[in-house]
Amino acid sequence: MADSSSGKVTETERHSRLVDPMIRLVKEKPLGIAGAAITLFLLLTGIFAGFLAPYGMNETHTADTLLAPSAKFWLGTDNLGRDILSRVIFGARISVIVALVATALAVFGASVIGLLCGYFGGKFDLIVQRFVDAWLCFPTLLILMVLISLTGPGLWPVIIVLGISCGIASTRVIRSATMSIRENVYVQAAVAIGCSTTRILTSHILPNIMAPIIVLFSILVPFIILTEAMLSFLGLGIPAPNASWGGMLSGSGRSYMFLNPWMAIWPGLALSIVVYGVNMFGDAVRDILDPRLRGGVGRYGVKVKKEATTKSDSTQKN
Repeated sequence: MADSSSGKVTETERHSRLVDPMIRLVKEKPLGIAGAAITLFLLLTGIFAGFLAPYGMNETHTADTLLAPSAKFWLGTDNLGRDILSRVIFGARISVIVALVATALAVFGASVIGLLCGYFGGKFDLIVQRFVDAWLCFPTLLILMVLISLTGPGLWPVIIVLGISCGIASTRVIRSATMSIRENVYVQAAVAIGCSTTRILTSHILPNIMAPIIVLFSILVPFIILTEAMLSFLGLGIPAPNASWGGMLSGSGRSYMFLNPWMAIWPGLALSIVVYGVNMFGDAVRDILDPRLRGGVGRYGVKVKKEATTKSDSTQKN
């Protein structure tokens, strides 16, 4: 509960705000729980790839090339005799690094630009949004290919390019949320009593748009994973001999896929499962945190319905 005399939020209410979404996620979103499990599995696999992989990422077994799955090589080997399971596991590390760092960069940039545009408006917002409009007019793949050709392929160039591209395209989400919060009475009161712009943005607006920011983060993660795989497939992403799921599907994966289909099946399957799981988790988080998706009576609909039924029954008895 909130302390009415001081206006501060008590520990009980703060704890409830953290626990309630988790309880609703478990009760209402079974696919979201499955997606969370896949996301957690991806994260742990990427962190502990060096311990989980039975062989090194580029360790070759020249006598065991193009083998089908067996007891020694669970997912088979590629044309160079490298264990596909080990490379898929190390590919998860690449996906985790790119997804988390690039998404954090994109969300940070989108939050800063969206906050400033949504709060100040005017000519600044007009100029920035026209630039965003021009950016969105070009196909995403074309922009990424041009930027990667300028920076060169590699882990950090891919992270920076994806972060900047997705950040610019996502500013509209934060801007619209900021504009709706800006019109609230408490923001106008803060302006009236002389609060600085920095304090208003950090203390009054930013905490109230954290839900859209979290949702944006959860939605961008699978998109960036898929985009990195697409760039690696085209030869513009993570260069060989690093293990990337998109890179495993390209090159030797395409050349030998008819002779040894496991070279394309396993990285493609890993990519599909991960993107599906993270998407399901992101959708569940969006549904939980967005009050517009809770229905007319909100999360207490069942309780309200029961109370109404009870009152109706008592009225009929009387």
